[in-house]
Amino acid sequence: MAAIDDLPPLREVIAAHGLAAKKSLGQNFLLDLNLTAKIARSAGDLAQADVLEVGPGPGGLTRGLLAEGARRVLAIEKDARCLPALEEIARAYPGRLQVIGGDALTVDPLEFLRPPVRVVANLPYNIGTELLVRWLTPAEWPPFWESLTLMFQKEVAERIVAQPGTRAYGRLAILAQWRAEARKVMTLPPEAFTPPPKISSAVVHLTARPAPLYPADPAVLSRVVKAAFGQRRKMLRAALKGLAPQIEAHLEQAGIRPTERAEEVSIERFAALARALSGAA
Repeated sequence: MAAIDDLPPLREVIAAHGLAAKKSLGQNFLLDLNLTAKIARSAGDLAQADVLEVGPGPGGLTRGLLAEGARRVLAIEKDARCLPALEEIARAYPGRLQVIGGDALTVDPLEFLRPPVRVVANLPYNIGTELLVRWLTPAEWPPFWESLTLMFQKEVAERIVAQPGTRAYGRLAILAQWRAEARKVMTLPPEAFTPPPKISSAVVHLTARPAPLYPADPAVLSRVVKAAFGQRRKMLRAALKGLAPQIEAHLEQAGIRPTERAEEVSIERFAALARALSGAA
């Protein structure tokens, strides 16, 4: 296995710093540096971009991003045990890695980043979906990021890229695909990680759209989709009856049969329903 830099193998780094993965932090370390470099390449040309990485752990993906030419990496790590290992990487790549110790759910990274920004991360399993939703629902659009290249549990990744008519299709697919182009770029087996998780993982690449795919008020669309998939086994005339009087008329106005179920309805028609309900307010 070829080395990607002059730093020690990750197993040695983990042993030297006593970095056994903590389940409470959702940690599963990816030790194959050629694989982390491949993930970095899937994010596109990083030479002219600042990269935000959340949960770098001992720095496997961090090293991949730097070796692949990222202009600068901002790494946010909650586990203080990992900070000395990350500082060793920073010394090996002078001026290109800034490490912040803290919780990614509370740290505002924007003051440390210069556009264009790409987010690349093997997200901790316990906060991955919450962070994705935050990045997809800022107060203003377009967002601060150009693209997101993120690793999730395979099941979550499949929900992000799911199409109508499939079991995985739901709120996350609509939220992601309404505002971004989403595709799955890589699947990783449990044995690629230390410790091995119980399920496979997958990397998803999302590119921010300049504007949402179809016009709709984000808050109204969110309410519609939440209600629809909150009772996904019901026909929409029943699942959405609490949203507005004469819901069947609004459904028909949007080109949706009242007897359809949520998983049968495209993003375009959900957006049309949101517009119909906004006009009725």
